[in-house]
Amino acid sequence: MKKSATLIILIFTIFLSAEGNIPEDLEYNLQRIPLNQNSYSIFVKEVNSDVPIISWNAYQPRTPASVIKLLTVYSGLLGLGYDYRWETKFYSTGYIDSRGRLKGDLIIKASGDPTLKTRDLDDIVNNLHSLGIMAILGNIVIDRTLFSVPMRNNSGFDRNKYSPYNAMPDAMMFNKRKSTLCVTPRGKSLKINRIDHDKSYRVVNNLKVVNGSCRRGRSWPRVRIRTDRNQHSIITLSGKLSKRCGRRTICKVVSMPHRSFYFALKDKLNSEGIKFKGTLKLRRVPKKAKYLFSHYSPPLEEVISTIAKHSDNLMARQLFLTLGTKFYSPPINTLKASRAVKRILNRYNILEGTTIISNGSGLSRKSKVTAKTLANLLQHGYEHYGQRWLNTLSIAGIDGTIRRRFQNSTVYGRAWMKTGTIRGVANIAGYVEGISGQMYIVVVLVNDRMSARYGRRFANTIIEWVADTL
Repeated sequence: MKKSATLIILIFTIFLSAEGNIPEDLEYNLQRIPLNQNSYSIFVKEVNSDVPIISWNAYQPRTPASVIKLLTVYSGLLGLGYDYRWETKFYSTGYIDSRGRLKGDLIIKASGDPTLKTRDLDDIVNNLHSLGIMAILGNIVIDRTLFSVPMRNNSGFDRNKYSPYNAMPDAMMFNKRKSTLCVTPRGKSLKINRIDHDKSYRVVNNLKVVNGSCRRGRSWPRVRIRTDRNQHSIITLSGKLSKRCGRRTICKVVSMPHRSFYFALKDKLNSEGIKFKGTLKLRRVPKKAKYLFSHYSPPLEEVISTIAKHSDNLMARQLFLTLGTKFYSPPINTLKASRAVKRILNRYNILEGTTIISNGSGLSRKSKVTAKTLANLLQHGYEHYGQRWLNTLSIAGIDGTIRRRFQNSTVYGRAWMKTGTIRGVANIAGYVEGISGQMYIVVVLVNDRMSARYGRRFANTIIEWVADTL
């Protein structure tokens, strides 16, 4: 009994030391950074080894911020495949007569495509022309029932609620939910253009054109936005703008995407000679509707690269909800999507410790993940997809969210990583090439009230140590 107890104590002691070891030279540099040692997790491992070089608080759940996107995009890769494309289906009721008139409604079944944008209208209208349609005598009907999401434009995660990164997901996504105004001084007057002819919001112009340099209080319009319970918005422009200023582009989340899509499609139809005088309706695709054609998104490989490199919140949320359709019947909500992601990752024993995924994007204080889970995912990605997977991540000093971070560093071009930053959180995870040419998995999660000030410096110290020492 005594020998058994001694053995258990010895194993437990070895486990604890493995959990706490930081090489002496690195530890010296880290101790000079004023962060609470209980507020961060570090995991470093060579990709061909099972033994970590550093494992500090690796099983402690942390707020991931945008690092949670690694779970979203990798689940997309495992569950859907690189070549997956979103399919937006077009149907009709009625029939097309000999004069090319669609005597019925044009119906769109939304698929959650996060890439649908103005330029895709060319393909859609060309398909209508190929069917001989020259007029639509009914309405445009949109079925956006695939997702169950709140009927609001923005997540309200922080006070910048009308900024594009706060956009809410929707089955009928269009232009990433962004509405764009261009304001250009023309002598004593202003020219205000709505890009894409989106008439779903109102603009009130109280802006004054003045003389003087384009600086300080004369350089940019003041923008105030009010939104009613039906998500109809009013943008009020006020203040002063110098006539010497060039065009000012205001990009905000103020419009429901199905309305933006409708107005853009209506304008495109009329400009391309397809007459339409109907209106917008929201309802399910009728059982007797006739299939016309489909519009397809770019492949998933392009989408996950955009999400990972540029930390695109909305695309991540669209993909997250789409993954729910793999296992569950619509309408898909965040709970079904979270269960789907966990089912996919658990197939490969990736998840370790507490994992909570609120919305797949990182705009959450509830989401939790461990450094060990992220390391497992990175290991699996390296083993099964290699450089192709690495290239979807931001490359140090070259592109994405770490394009400027390692410009003048030995890490330049030698790290492939995903960042995550919100108030009190500064995280990074990915791969770093050591001086030996070997590849290392590096995960640094900092959840500390001083993260904004010291989090990046802390992580960079570890990343550069890996690149210059190992």
